[in-house]
Amino acid sequence: AGMDFVGQKLSEQLMTWVLFIFAAVSFVAGYVLQSFALMMVVYLMGVGIAITVSVPDWKYLNQNPIKWLDTLPETVPKPGPGNGDAKDR
Repeated sequence: AGMDFVGQKLSEQLMTWVLFIFAAVSFVAGYVLQSFALMMVVYLMGVGIAITVSVPDWKYLNQNPIKWLDTLPETVPKPGPGNGDAKDR
């Protein structure tokens, strides 16, 4: 089974917020300590956490599975010539 639509939305929101928070924290840390390398390390940690939280198909992302319709019975005629289509007229 795959991630449902509600799970996709949650996954995207989690990724956005994690990246936003880590971008802000990394900028402040890099600015205060005057270290570009530290800023990049903190931000890349955030990217790793965002990927870990949002990319795999975790169970919390599939709590609203899609219910598909049943298949049609075989007695229903399929569209085509000779079945009363508009093309036959």
